[in-house]
Amino acid sequence: MTRPSEINDMQRRTLIQTALASSLAAALPAFAQSSNTWPTGKAITYLVPFPAGGTTDVLGRLIGQKLGTVLGTSVIIDNKGGAGGSVGSEIGARAAPDGFTLVGGTISSHAINVSLYPKIGYDPQKSFAPVTLIGTNPVVLVVNQASPYKTLKDVLDASKAKQGGLSSASAGTGTSQHLALELLAFKSGVKFTHIPYKGSGPAIQDVIGGQVDMMFDTTVVAGPHIQSGKLRAIAVTSAKRLASMPDVPTVAESGIQGLKDFEVVSWQAIFVPAGTPAPVVERLHTEIRKILATPEMQDKLKGFGMEPADLSTAQIAAFQKAEVEKWAGVIKAAGIKAE
Repeated sequence: MTRPSEINDMQRRTLIQTALASSLAAALPAFAQSSNTWPTGKAITYLVPFPAGGTTDVLGRLIGQKLGTVLGTSVIIDNKGGAGGSVGSEIGARAAPDGFTLVGGTISSHAINVSLYPKIGYDPQKSFAPVTLIGTNPVVLVVNQASPYKTLKDVLDASKAKQGGLSSASAGTGTSQHLALELLAFKSGVKFTHIPYKGSGPAIQDVIGGQVDMMFDTTVVAGPHIQSGKLRAIAVTSAKRLASMPDVPTVAESGIQGLKDFEVVSWQAIFVPAGTPAPVVERLHTEIRKILATPEMQDKLKGFGMEPADLSTAQIAAFQKAEVEKWAGVIKAAGIKAE
C-alpha cells in the first residue's frame, strides 16, 4: 500500500519534471524541436558587417540561399558595413539569441578589432557563439592592370620614392587587408598611405579605376578581377603559392630583407548571439557543415583560393581565442592605431 508521504514525493518529482520540460520547450524555438522546417512567416537575418561585393557578402549569399532551402524559410542578407566589421557585429551581438540572426564573422570583426579600437560595443568571444568556420584564405597584393609595378620590389621602391608612400585601399581599418599592409610596412620599413573604405567592393573598384595605387584583398574578391585582366597580382601572403594562382609568388619569396617569414591568413566564420540555445547552434552547425561539404561548395571555396575548414564549435572557439591573442601582439608590436 502506498503511504501519503510516498504519494507526495511522486507528485513532487512529477511536477518538477513537468516544469523543467515546459521551461526547456519555452526556451527553444519551434525549429529546434523539429527536424524538418523553420517556422514559416519569419525569415532568418544573416548579418554581413561589410557592404555588398566583399568576401563575407559573397559567402553569405551562397550559404544563405542553400540554408534557407534546407530549413524551409528565407534567409535575408543584411549588409551593415563600417569600422572594419564592428558596426554590423555589434548589431548582431545585441540581437535576440533565438536562432533567427546569423553573423558573418571575419578575422577583423572577431579577432583584430578588439585590440585596435578603444570601444567596439561587443566582445568577439563572449558576445557570440561560434557556429561554423567556413574556411581560411590568404590575401593577395594587387595593382591596376595599367600599373608600372610588376613585382613586390617595384612596389616598395616606388613607395620609398613617393612622398607619403603609395596609396593602398582596404575594406576598413582593422581588416586583414589593412593589417597585411601594416605588417608589410613594419617589416620592410617602407611607408604607405592607408585609405580605408567601408568594404572590399568599393575599395577594389577604385584600384581598378586607378584612383588608388594598390590593395591587399582576399582571393575571393580579387580573383575574378585578376582572371579578367583588370588587376595584376603582385604577391600572395600565404606560406606557399596557391594552386589557384601558381604563377603568383608569395611575399616571403621576394627575397627582401625582413619578409622571410611574412604570412597573413584571413578567415571567414558564422556566429550567433551568445545565449542562443545549444540545440539551435548544433542544428545550424550541422546543416551549414553539410552545405559546405557538398562538391559544389568545395569547388567554389577552392576556386576562391580558400582552404575549407571542418571544425567543431569547441575547436572554432579555441581557434578564435588564439587569433585574438596573436593579432593583439602584432598590433602592439607594430604600434598600429585605428584611424
